[in-house]
Amino acid sequence: MNNYYKHIILVLITCFSCSKDEVTGNNGYIPTPVTLNIPEVFQGRILPPVIPSNNHLTEEGIALGKRLFFDKKLSADDSQSCATCHAPQNAFTDERQFSIGIDGIEGTRNSMPLFNLAWNYDDKFFWDGRELGLEPQVFDPITNPIEMHNTLENVVQQLQQDASYPPLFERAFGTSTIDSVLVSKAIAQFERTIISGNSKFDHYLLGETTLSPQELEGFNIFMDENRGDCFHCHGSENNPLWTDNKFHNNGLDANPTDLGLGAATGDPNDNAKFRSPSLRNLAFTAPYMHDGRFATLDEVIDHYSEGLQNSSTIDPLMKKVDQGGVQLTAIEKANLKAFLLSLSDFSFINNPQFAHP
Repeated sequence: MNNYYKHIILVLITCFSCSKDEVTGNNGYIPTPVTLNIPEVFQGRILPPVIPSNNHLTEEGIALGKRLFFDKKLSADDSQSCATCHAPQNAFTDERQFSIGIDGIEGTRNSMPLFNLAWNYDDKFFWDGRELGLEPQVFDPITNPIEMHNTLENVVQQLQQDASYPPLFERAFGTSTIDSVLVSKAIAQFERTIISGNSKFDHYLLGETTLSPQELEGFNIFMDENRGDCFHCHGSENNPLWTDNKFHNNGLDANPTDLGLGAATGDPNDNAKFRSPSLRNLAFTAPYMHDGRFATLDEVIDHYSEGLQNSSTIDPLMKKVDQGGVQLTAIEKANLKAFLLSLSDFSFINNPQFAHP
């Protein structure tokens, strides 16, 4: 059984692990329900968010999840939290190409930004889609030997022995007995509230502002199949997530060594395919690509313009790979960059709701 199908089983276990006592507790306390504050620009353009029936959002669950997200107790030596590699000021990513774990070991992937996760409809997470569900993905960095390098048993013991945590779990889930599933549910609740939808371009779509001529022409290039041809993978005015949340080989390497989705599924047809990241907040999320190989947005644009590499699993959407790319002029590149930066949400990175508690 490969890891891909093991994760399916884990998701099923998680989905059926919520008992009545975990919802109301022995004292009959019922947590306060929360409805996501959906950005106006999303409404009528994309489907509603995905909230599992066994992990409804509550004020108490979200507050607990936020505290856990910033708590270094999740790492084996109490030196790192989730926020160490997913910093709010960087749109919940890491400004380094590769994050460094508690043992000083550098990873091989760039830390993915975390926002608008509740709209990940296929429920596959990480660059390679190896985790099925937001709740199960919580376990991965905690137990990964080159990240937090902890065990779930140790995390549970640490939290259970901290006098402040059992009452918080009682209020959120109706039980003061902590387990790893409840830890994952709380963190996932907080992560679903990390929403970005307040960029300049969002206000343009709502008719509240205008774009500069450069930004508007950049958007036209983005949407033009004969020029930028970006919208197939990265959304449009009708998909303001600015990602299709699917997996593509975007021509980074002729002989890829990182198999991406293929390593998760075991299907060679998936080799070198990685999740399309959202183009929101590019002003804050450098470096770019799954391995952080591009330090600047200019390098990313150059890649699609003249740097495409052909390989056996190249995405058919890379239609001009034989020419090396879409061959933009210097002016077109500058215009495209201006549009892409208009997708950055400055209020998001300064939102106190997401700051360290």
